[in-house]
Amino acid sequence: MDTEEHNHGNVPGKEHGAHDHDHDHSVLDTAGHTENESWVSHWPLFTAFVILFVMLTLEYGFDYKPPFPFDLAIFSVAFLLAGYNVLFMAWKKARRFDFFNEFFLMSTATIGAFSIGSYSEGVAVMVFYSIGEWFQDAAVDRAKRSIKALLDIRPDKVTVIRDGQDIITDPKEINIDEVIRVKAGEKVALDGVLVSDAGTFNTAALTGESVPDTKRKGEAVFAGMINLDKVSEIQVTSLFRDSKLSRILEMVQDATARKSQTQLFISRFARIYTPIVFALALLVCFVPYFFSDSYDFHQWFYRALVFLVISCPCALVVSIPLGYFGGIGLASRNGILFKGSNFLDVMTDVTVVVMDKTGTLTKGVFKVQDVIAAEGTDKAELVKHAAALEMNSTHPIAKAVVSYAGASASKAESVEEISGHGMTGKVEGKNIHAGNSKLLKKYNIPYPEEVDSLVETIVVVAIDGKYAGYITIADEIKEDAADAIGQMHSLGIKTVMLSGDKQAVVDKVAKKLGIDTAYGNLLPEGKVDKVQALKDAGNHIAFVGDGVNDAPVVALADAGIAMGGLGSDATIETADIVIQNDQPSTIIAAIKVGRITKRVVWQNITIAMVVKVIVLALGAGGVANLWEAVVADVGVALLAILNAVRIQKMKLK
Repeated sequence: MDTEEHNHGNVPGKEHGAHDHDHDHSVLDTAGHTENESWVSHWPLFTAFVILFVMLTLEYGFDYKPPFPFDLAIFSVAFLLAGYNVLFMAWKKARRFDFFNEFFLMSTATIGAFSIGSYSEGVAVMVFYSIGEWFQDAAVDRAKRSIKALLDIRPDKVTVIRDGQDIITDPKEINIDEVIRVKAGEKVALDGVLVSDAGTFNTAALTGESVPDTKRKGEAVFAGMINLDKVSEIQVTSLFRDSKLSRILEMVQDATARKSQTQLFISRFARIYTPIVFALALLVCFVPYFFSDSYDFHQWFYRALVFLVISCPCALVVSIPLGYFGGIGLASRNGILFKGSNFLDVMTDVTVVVMDKTGTLTKGVFKVQDVIAAEGTDKAELVKHAAALEMNSTHPIAKAVVSYAGASASKAESVEEISGHGMTGKVEGKNIHAGNSKLLKKYNIPYPEEVDSLVETIVVVAIDGKYAGYITIADEIKEDAADAIGQMHSLGIKTVMLSGDKQAVVDKVAKKLGIDTAYGNLLPEGKVDKVQALKDAGNHIAFVGDGVNDAPVVALADAGIAMGGLGSDATIETADIVIQNDQPSTIIAAIKVGRITKRVVWQNITIAMVVKVIVLALGAGGVANLWEAVVADVGVALLAILNAVRIQKMKLK
């Protein structure tokens, strides 16, 4: 089967070659027509259907059949209206000596029906075949529109401040470092940093989550976000074509070009299947001559035509790509970008999910977990004095303490930062030390021995030369991480965590989440070694990471998954799948999308093949006629299409 030009072109009113079932970038450019336009463009087909209906009503309802050649003329008009594009494509391909395609197959069968006087059946085959193709066209266009809708996210106008004036222009004309102004309710057109003091944005276009995200001055803002608050000014950091959103949309478009192994198999199968069917049809027609004394050419030629009609593999050729279209669309609506339909298949075979810790299972943001005050020391006072010193540091741990203290922090004086140890200073007239245990040792301040055995990151505090307690700091585990690990186990998937953090910290997180195996103290090359060892053991690996140091492992895995549409550029570029909403539970959704798609695709293959084999046998034996053949062919195709379209409506949770 040649799918190069199998673009619903056999539906009257559609120009052949405008778009095809092969998934290239053009598929997203042709899905914009409305339903009304589709009906208008197919008027020849529906005119042919009306003629066929009227003629059959006259013949079977009123027992009137127009005399020859009037019946031939009327049915010929209907035949040409319904199938002129099919005939044209058959001729075009035949000129290239390509005879093994559905266009030539259908043309041969219907012209053959006319040659033996079965005019109504010949027209019916072409009309119902074309109606089936019209339904296929509508279904594929719907799948394309669900993906193409992403393109509507990008604004086509932007307000830029030049020489103190607001100028409305195309975002492609904006240069790096220029400042754009985004009003409340408008979409951000380009990536940049916020110049205004603060702004609240809807990030659903990038993450799939509509929870408002408040940005502060100097923080990154990305194209596709919607300004929910007051007017915001943003300094552009990348050109329109290089924005996160443009690259995400490019990934979706590219996804339609990468075929799954199932699609490739069906394409190869169709190329072998079609010539075999032609050969069998010839055998059905002529072989009985050598075995039957009462051989009737008309009878066996008719059976061969039935055989050809039934054999058309449209249900396979169309419904399978449509199934993968549906899978990619379903994934996109759940915040997952598959860079190719082949990766839908890969996710169904995953046996081990390997995950980075920081930014994947944890939020990558330090937060105060606990405050342990020494006897006689007030917890609030401990936090207040520690935060007063930490306000003078930009270290992430210091920021966590300050954030925890809130407005209670006092002002510190005579602050001194001791590299690798911590900070000292005066707060409310008291000498305060805040840092690690080495700081207290340096100043000969005694503290409990168990402090040195703690695996967590801590800030030890002393007040006026006396140990006052410590504050535990840790990277916060994502809310859905434990549930995600549990669901992986329920699917029979083993979980492994890799991290550059201390083994003790890694073990603690792994135990809390229920991860099977965890490795700490790993450099990037160490992660590569661990994943390679798992692959060598015969496992199918999906690796999930978010940092630039994860890019080599993402590339090595069978399915490389980048956590976070706003994560590391290198990791996103290398990844096969991008999870936009930063949630570990979405890994499960990606696996489910792959399994749903594969299940539906193989249902279609099974249904189509079983029905065709049965009706082919009936046709060859003279039990099935052309009417039954076309009903079987179109019916199976429609059933397969409806089954494939069902993917887009499925729920993953």
